[in-house]
Amino acid sequence: MARTMASSPSADEQVTSKRHKGLWALYYHPLFQICMLGFVCFMCPGMFNALTGLGGGGQVDARTASNANTALYSTFAFFSFFSGSINNVLGPRTTLTFGTLGYALFIGSFLTDNIHPTTAGPFVVAAGAVLGLCAALLWTAQGSLVLSYPTEAEKGKYIGVFWAIFNLGGVVGAAVSLGQNFNSEANQVGNGTYIGFLILTLIGVAIPGLMADPKKMIRTDGTKVETYRHPSWKTEIYGLWLALRTDLMIVMLFPMFYASNYFYTWQFNDYNAALFDIRARSLNNFVYWLSQIAGSLAIGTLVLDQARFSRRARAYAGWTTLLVMVFIVNVWGYYYQKTYTRESVALLTRKMDIYDRGYVGHVWLMIFCGLFDAMWQTTAYWLMGAMSNDPSKLAVFTGFYKSIQSAGAAGVWRADAVGIPYMNIFLSSWCLTAAGLLFALPMIYLRVKNHTELKEEALAHMAETGEACDPKKEGGV
Repeated sequence: MARTMASSPSADEQVTSKRHKGLWALYYHPLFQICMLGFVCFMCPGMFNALTGLGGGGQVDARTASNANTALYSTFAFFSFFSGSINNVLGPRTTLTFGTLGYALFIGSFLTDNIHPTTAGPFVVAAGAVLGLCAALLWTAQGSLVLSYPTEAEKGKYIGVFWAIFNLGGVVGAAVSLGQNFNSEANQVGNGTYIGFLILTLIGVAIPGLMADPKKMIRTDGTKVETYRHPSWKTEIYGLWLALRTDLMIVMLFPMFYASNYFYTWQFNDYNAALFDIRARSLNNFVYWLSQIAGSLAIGTLVLDQARFSRRARAYAGWTTLLVMVFIVNVWGYYYQKTYTRESVALLTRKMDIYDRGYVGHVWLMIFCGLFDAMWQTTAYWLMGAMSNDPSKLAVFTGFYKSIQSAGAAGVWRADAVGIPYMNIFLSSWCLTAAGLLFALPMIYLRVKNHTELKEEALAHMAETGEACDPKKEGGV
C-alpha cells in the first residue's frame, strides 16, 4: 500500500529514543489518543446510533428513515471503496473532521422533519446521501488509527476501549431520549431530543482538531507509528488495487463485512419500532447500546488479547464465540418473529409497553443483540489488525470493510422501505451472519500468524520518489 517509508529499511520496527515527558506523555499516549477518537465517535456516530436505534429515526412512520438510510448506505458503500486513498492523501485528522460534518446535517434534517412532517422528507433523504460520503471518511480514518496505534499484543484492548467509548454515545443519546419521552403518548420523539443530539454532534466536529499529529505518535513498546506521505492521487489509486491484489485473503472477510450492519434493520425497525411504544423503544435502545460496551470489552480483553494463547488460537476462540452468539440471538429472535407480520403490526392499536407482561423477555433479546453486534464488529476489526500494522494499508482495508458493510445495509434498508416481509429480512440476516463466519474460517487458518512480518505488511510501499512498488516484484523492502 502506498505510504511513506523512512530512510532505514526497518523504520517501522525501529525503537525510538525520543519520549514525551510530563503531561505531554499522557497526551501522546496511544490509548489516550484512542480515547479521544472514541469521543469523536461518541458525539457523532454515537448520536446517529441512538437515533437509529429508536426505529424509524424516532418517527411514527419509518419509511422516511428507511429511505434516508438507503441513500446513506448507498453513498457510504461507493465512497468507502476509495476513502482509504482519500485518507492517505489528506491525513486522518482532516479526514475525520470532514467526516463529522455529515452527522450534524443528518440529525438536523430529522429536527426539520419533526417541524415540517409533510414537506421535509426529501431533505432527510438528501442529508442521508451526504452523510454516506462523510461516514466513509470518518470510519476509514478511525480504522487506520485504531489499528495502527496499538502494538500487536494490545489491539483487542484498544479496539474494545474505542468501541466502549463510542457506544457510550449511543447510551447517553438513548438516555436523553428515554428521559424526554418517558411519559410521552405521541409514539415519536419531541424536538428537544433532536436538539440535544444536534448540540452533542456539533461538539464532536471540533474534537479531531485537538488530536495529536500521527507523525509524533510512539507506541507503548517504543516503536514509531508509520507516517503518511500524502502521495499523489494516481499513486494512491494504484496502491488501492495493489493492496487488494497482493493480500487476497482480505476477500475471505468480505461476507463477514457484508453482514456486519445488515441485522440492524430487523433489530431496530422490524422488532423495536414494530412492537413497542416510544417509552419501550427508548429503554430498549438504552440497554442495547449499554450492552455493546460490555460486549466489546469482554471479547477484546478476555478472548482476543489473551497473550498466553497463540494469536491464531485467539482468532478461533473469537470465531467460536460469534458462532454461538449467532444461534442464540437468532433462535431467540425467531421465537418472537413468528408471532407477528407487517400486516398484523399495522392493525395494532396499542404497542407493548415496559410494564406489559412479556416485556422482560423481549428486552433481554435486545441486550443480547447488542452484545452480539459489539462482538462481531470488534472481531472484524481485530482480524484486519492481525493482517497488518501499516496505517495506510489498514485505511484501505477499513475502506473495503465499510464499503461492503454499507452495500449490505443499503440493500436491506431498501427492502424494509418497500415492505418486504419481516420474516424474510430476519432469515436473510441469520443466513448471512452464519455464512460470513464460514468464509472467515479459512482466512484465520491461512493468514493469522503470531506476528505480522514486515514483508507481509509492506506489500506495496512508497519509495522516496513517491512511486508505488510491489515488494514481490522488487525483491522485498
